[in-house]
Amino acid sequence: MKRAALIGGLALVPLGWTLSGLGMTGHMAAHMIAVAVAAPLLAFACTRSRFDPASRWPRLVTPMAMMLVELATVWGWHLPLLRAWTATSILVAAVEQASFLAAGMLLWSAVLHTPSRAAGIGALLLTSMHMTLLGVLVGLAPRPLYGHAMHAASPLGLEALADQQLGGVVMLAIGAGSYLLGGLLLLGRLLRDPEKSAA
Repeated sequence: MKRAALIGGLALVPLGWTLSGLGMTGHMAAHMIAVAVAAPLLAFACTRSRFDPASRWPRLVTPMAMMLVELATVWGWHLPLLRAWTATSILVAAVEQASFLAAGMLLWSAVLHTPSRAAGIGALLLTSMHMTLLGVLVGLAPRPLYGHAMHAASPLGLEALADQQLGGVVMLAIGAGSYLLGGLLLLGRLLRDPEKSAA
């Protein structure tokens, strides 16, 4: 299982990078692949190994602390100024994608490692909520939030606002869904075996 997760996570990283050049929709898909799909696979593959950050630094890599790191990373890179910067510099775009992957891995590693499943559930559900909020803000904005360069390579020739709206839907579907599903799976394990999950 861990080997399959490692292969799948590593294969998704270049896929996300490829999609990031396809307008706002592709860029949002790249973000979500890094933070909400590849990151949990890689975190699972590294569980209890020397590459597992939560095993190495258990006092620092805690679910709630890493939820805040992930929140700051996701919201920070969606500020219009930083968004414009990534559209004009391949180096900044690479740093952005790497930070999404790192923040996601830290959160998922903390959640998988914590002795308190309740803390992990809380962190994932709070992450799902802030992803939902950001997806709604991006998707329902009445005007394009980002410059024309962000939408220049939009798939299907979408106008800037439609491209942004579709990007918001991608964030809602993949980002919020991944963390909600993870939280529900942990909740199921907690309900089946509450004594092992005591904080």
